[in-house]
Amino acid sequence: MKLVYDINQKPPFRKNLFYGLQQLLAIMAATLLVPVLVNINSGTAYMSQPAALCGAGFGTLWYLLITRRQSPVFLGSSFAFISPLIGATAFGYLGIFLGAVFAGLVYVVIALIVRATGSAWVNRLLPPVVIGPTVALIGLSLCGSAVNNIANLNGDHAVLSIVEGFEGAITAENLSEAVQIGSVTGYSLVHILLGVFAFLMTVWASVKGGKRLKMIPFIIGIASAYIVGLVMTLIGNAANIPALQVVDLSAYQGMQIFSVPDFTFLGMFREPSKIKSFSDVLNIFVLFAPVAFVTLAEHIADHKNLSSIIERDLITSPGLDKTLIGDGVGSVIGSFFGGCPNTTYGESVGCVAITGNASISTIVIAAVYCILLSFFGPFTAFVNSIPACITGGVCIALYGFIAVSGLKMLQPVDLNDNRNLFVVAAILVPGIGGLTLNFEHITVSAIATGLIMGIIVNVIFNRKTSKG
Repeated sequence: MKLVYDINQKPPFRKNLFYGLQQLLAIMAATLLVPVLVNINSGTAYMSQPAALCGAGFGTLWYLLITRRQSPVFLGSSFAFISPLIGATAFGYLGIFLGAVFAGLVYVVIALIVRATGSAWVNRLLPPVVIGPTVALIGLSLCGSAVNNIANLNGDHAVLSIVEGFEGAITAENLSEAVQIGSVTGYSLVHILLGVFAFLMTVWASVKGGKRLKMIPFIIGIASAYIVGLVMTLIGNAANIPALQVVDLSAYQGMQIFSVPDFTFLGMFREPSKIKSFSDVLNIFVLFAPVAFVTLAEHIADHKNLSSIIERDLITSPGLDKTLIGDGVGSVIGSFFGGCPNTTYGESVGCVAITGNASISTIVIAAVYCILLSFFGPFTAFVNSIPACITGGVCIALYGFIAVSGLKMLQPVDLNDNRNLFVVAAILVPGIGGLTLNFEHITVSAIATGLIMGIIVNVIFNRKTSKG
């Protein structure tokens, strides 16, 4: 697609304030959901939503600095580390942060290997026939999350209502299964209709809106749906109709204008260390380090996808070594503030694709928003009051664009060749089907499993060049 703003171009400042807010709204829901899931499943309160938001902001700024302001993507809380974070809560704040350090070090070590060997092997190992369906799989794997949000099954109250009926940790990948096993009290047709309205307003702004509206379709979608939801809630409260009470107005109760988030580093100074021996350190390492190897595949896929959108090969410039170091350092910094290791967000990539705005300055503004607004009580209350169905409706567009971006990468691939068809099948079927590999403390996600199978099939049976 033709970019409206390239990475080095700066939109007018006033407009850029809205563009940065849009990036923030795109990554907000997932970033804030991770600490909620960790706290629920661990039975602790080590994770703070405002602190996680602040950590994502600082982590993104460091990522942009290390990648020399050439990669326009936002870093948010990583779902892949939910299970390790739950386990690390047994070792307190220091254990949570130490785990992020180990994960970041894995990225740094791999980056040094890439720097020594070059990145040409990446294109040979991950040609379009492999990376295309993998990127599509990332978007498709998020569809369940969007649908659960629209049906009001991903909200805090819904998660609390099903947690007693499900054994094990609830994560983004098994949330649908948990809903099926537990009590589906969160489902609401009203929420579904409101979510669909948010999606349609987003599409209208992007397709039919004027030049200004086309640059902020997510703000239009979220704002218009929130207004409708607020009116419905006020009517529901006045007429005592619970089904219409979709906006959680209780989020504003006890709201403080200014408050300091419960940062992880403050907890480390406040809480006596729960790490008593070297075996504790080793346990934390085993929890986090293997997951970092698994997320490496998604890191490469995200940057390949972003490269196709901005028409610049990020694997060679600024280089995979720098993006890996940026991601690793961003995770450590994110955990220092908010406990959550960070990762590049597909939602951010989708926002760039839909709006055509790849300006680094917009990502910077979004990061600054995260830092400042994490101290601002009314914003946190507003975020917590937004119905999950609204973010789910907007995410239909975001996740759909990620999937389509991957499919577009397959255009130069000859799908009349059975060898290519088998590679694509090896990726999509295990990935969509949810084939995960569990090795005690290590879980290989369905996306990573699909990618590994695709690489193996391609290397053994399809010895073509990187052009696919």
